[in-house]
Amino acid sequence: MVLSDPVEELTGVGPKTAAVLNKYGIKTVKDFLYNLPRDYEQYAAPTSISEIRPGKVVIKGKIDSLTSRRARKRNLSITEGVVRDATGAVKVVWFNQKYRMKQFSPDKEYYFTGLYELRNGRYSIVSPSAAEVADIDPKTGLAPVYVAHGSLKSNDFKRLMNKSRDIFALVPDLLPSVAHGTRAKALYFAHFPNSTKSINGARDYLAYEELFELILAARLNRKENEKLKAVPVPFNQEKVQEFVKGLPFKLTDAQRRAAWEIFQNMEKATPMNRLLQGDVGSGKTLVAALAAFAVATSGGQVAVLAPTAILAAQHFASFSQVLEKFGVRLALLTGATKKKTELKKQILAGEIDIVIGTHALLTDDTEFRQLNLVVIDEQHRFGVEQRQKLMLKSPAGLAPHLLSMTATPIPRSLQLTVFGDLDVSILNELPAGRQPVTTRILTGVETKERLYPMMREVLKSSPDAKKHGDLARGQQIYWISRAIDENGDTGSEITSVKTRTKRLREVFPEYRVEFLHGKMKPAEKDAIMEQFASGEIDILVSTTVVEVGVDVPNANLMVIENAESYGLAQLHQLRGRVGRGASQAYCYLLTSGDTYPSKRLRELEKSNDGFYLAEVDLKMRGPGEIYGALQHGALDLRIASLSDTKLISRAQVDVMGFMNDPSRMGDYKELMAGISKYQQITTLN
Repeated sequence: MVLSDPVEELTGVGPKTAAVLNKYGIKTVKDFLYNLPRDYEQYAAPTSISEIRPGKVVIKGKIDSLTSRRARKRNLSITEGVVRDATGAVKVVWFNQKYRMKQFSPDKEYYFTGLYELRNGRYSIVSPSAAEVADIDPKTGLAPVYVAHGSLKSNDFKRLMNKSRDIFALVPDLLPSVAHGTRAKALYFAHFPNSTKSINGARDYLAYEELFELILAARLNRKENEKLKAVPVPFNQEKVQEFVKGLPFKLTDAQRRAAWEIFQNMEKATPMNRLLQGDVGSGKTLVAALAAFAVATSGGQVAVLAPTAILAAQHFASFSQVLEKFGVRLALLTGATKKKTELKKQILAGEIDIVIGTHALLTDDTEFRQLNLVVIDEQHRFGVEQRQKLMLKSPAGLAPHLLSMTATPIPRSLQLTVFGDLDVSILNELPAGRQPVTTRILTGVETKERLYPMMREVLKSSPDAKKHGDLARGQQIYWISRAIDENGDTGSEITSVKTRTKRLREVFPEYRVEFLHGKMKPAEKDAIMEQFASGEIDILVSTTVVEVGVDVPNANLMVIENAESYGLAQLHQLRGRVGRGASQAYCYLLTSGDTYPSKRLRELEKSNDGFYLAEVDLKMRGPGEIYGALQHGALDLRIASLSDTKLISRAQVDVMGFMNDPSRMGDYKELMAGISKYQQITTLN
């Protein structure tokens, strides 16, 4: 048996079981062995029932009086029983776990561990895990707990693992520079621990293994990138100084530093592969304009790719404002652009220096004479194939320099691992005059008494009141609405947005309230956003489609309904839609109940620092969800924590040592095959 064999080769895995395992991505012997326990129960020291106190408890006893019923108000099943030992009895309760009715034998003893708490005026142990006493090693008292997959429960995985004990010894090592037999031992103790120490040792090794693969993939991508050739862009100090002096404001130190890093990269004959990450409102667009200016004034062309037509139009306006006076020729290319054929002929002839557009830039008939720089805004919104299509529009045999931009701050550990093939520039300062957004948490019941009066004040007031007298328009408001239901039906989001719009129109009849959601046609969405940007709409009720959108400096209040249902990074992005001008901006986080706010919301309330919040989010949610917000692809780290900087540093050193001798790579076929999936995920070009 080898690790690539189908899972059906394992003892006890028949066609039906294999079908369930395959459905959940467990297709090979390796997948099965790496289906690690999500936790471990400790049954070594049970408490007698007469002595248990509220909190997590472990008891040992027999169970009887099992019943199951449907809850009247909620759509769930409730299974109850009574556990008894020599000192007393206690009620146990499970929700939506009807299989518990058939799990227990009245003449056998079981361990139960769960939360002992007061419910409906009576103490009980809620949703306890259970294990037959005879199945637990009395020396360790440890039992692995597996995630249920369909009809296969944790106990089914334990049974299958027991039948496969013999194959662990046959597992070959994966990584260089580790002691012989380390992987086999780590996997064995992950499933069959003999102590807490053995669990920690197993997890440390398997986490190191994941990090090694991830870092090696990114480093190999960097090595491949270094083989490519690009047109060097000479740094013209006089022209850049002239550009900077002509700006109506002063660059931040972070902008100067990022621009200098970009200029240095582009002077080389190998293509730049740089990620410009900056918090919302930190001035990324201007840095990109500086880079585009350097290329355009040296005879090259630039393509700027934006995810939406309205954002492309905003970039076109921003670039034009600072570049046209230097004779730089700009064009906007979107699906709505008229006379496309004529414009594309101009681009091919080199009569246009900078083209800013959407997916229209990716069509086969959009060709360039000398594409030397590609700027991708919100790069995670474009797939690998889309990015590659634009990169291939450079002169034959050459690659353009690539500057990707994101307003989602990336935790340092992700920069070292997932984005190890990139150079990273960070904008961590706000331009002068910008004020941090004041954030407050409100419960739903406070909406009428606290929020509505605040909204009315915002709608009345205007930073331009002195200029326009009594005709001054007030400031504007975003209201983010989202339906919370068990089915996760996106259709209900539309209902929610329309319902909220109707209510706000009743409360604020003298103001214009409109809605926006993801299922509207692109032209409809653009029209609404243009009306909001021009001040024709006072309150915009929207789903998260406005998370990345146009600047509306007059919008200074953001209300996020059901705020506890969003991730921290997304909340921060939404909050970044306000405070784009000089006025004080506010963000109100509405919770659906009167419970104490979550740690996530409290962190957002106290900090406007996107980089700090990104680190907090990583610790709270793990790398998969964070990474998913940054780029297409699936980062499925089973064990490794990207906050474990010591392990990351160790893996980095070992990867660099391994890469110093390329001939060795051929000896590690499984490793090299495994990292190919990470290479597809991490690469940006």
